[in-house]
Amino acid sequence: MLHYAVVFMVIALIAAFPGFSGLAGMAVHIAKVLFVVFLTLAVAAYLRKRA
Repeated sequence: MLHYAVVFMVIALIAAFPGFSGLAGMAVHIAKVLFVVFLTLAVAAYLRKRA
């Protein structure tokens, strides 16, 4: 999941360079969502393992 977040962030950076702001904005939004999902699953796994 974290891998996909990083991939979309790289896509956003590459798309922003030539001026494709719409594509870059969409890629940043997807990267943020995937990162939040990753953090949520990581915390849940940590708490589940600890209990």
